[in-house]
Amino acid sequence: MINGRERICVQGITGKYGRLHTEKMLNYGTNIVCGVSKNNIIKKLHRVEVLSNMYDAVNKFRVDTSVVFVPAPYAKNAVFEAINAGVKKIIIITEHIPQQDMLDIYKISKDNDVRIIGPNCPGVIFPGISKIGIMPERAFKPGDIAVISKSGTLMYEISNYLSKYSTGIKIGIGLGGDPIIGTSVAEAMEYIMNENIKKVVVIGEIGGNDEVNGIEYALKKGYNGDIKVFFAGRTAPKGKRMGHAGAILDGYEGSIEYKEKKLKKLGVKVIKNIPELI
Repeated sequence: MINGRERICVQGITGKYGRLHTEKMLNYGTNIVCGVSKNNIIKKLHRVEVLSNMYDAVNKFRVDTSVVFVPAPYAKNAVFEAINAGVKKIIIITEHIPQQDMLDIYKISKDNDVRIIGPNCPGVIFPGISKIGIMPERAFKPGDIAVISKSGTLMYEISNYLSKYSTGIKIGIGLGGDPIIGTSVAEAMEYIMNENIKKVVVIGEIGGNDEVNGIEYALKKGYNGDIKVFFAGRTAPKGKRMGHAGAILDGYEGSIEYKEKKLKKLGVKVIKNIPELI
């Protein structure tokens, strides 16, 4: 998945958010080697060369990872361009990407063995090493806990608490809060197992069963680390969307009550208050 040694291109680097977060990522030590923009006027930004397409980025700078800040109507084309150029890891920060566009992105990424994280996500951080995304780095102290989250703000809050009062963060993975995302909890847990990380906090939401399915998958694969789960939206009324497009209570099987029962049968404890995570 991600290892902290990526050669990164920022797609949409000259836009408002691309400019802001490129500077923050560079200051953190992230290995951003270039940017891409359809703005043909700006050739360099924050000491980073700005190119016009991903083919040149791959050929000139050996880019293997892109982080996407391209506006939603153009994000699909940007991701397709990166995939066609040979990029194998793409983190999509952009929100409000149409679902049909994400279905197309999901299919082409699987067909080409490309890792997609997002969309509508904060990205990935290796505290003290690299961050590819928009998370506030001060909330993440280096440590040994993996945090997997669908919510950006909850990932920040919980990671900040674990950094202050527990053993700190090994990696933070923001999966994104949309109904269709590139990386599932199961895939994130597989990465955790491969990296031999023994402490995991999964932050989930109402709606769907990705968290339960992902944890069940890891346990069946023999994961024997410590898993703790926290759900947002405990008091959400039925049929109401709670912040994220994917966080909607559409039946009992998407409820926290149902997820808690399933996880309890798996021997996994669901935490109701953040201080209980330590």
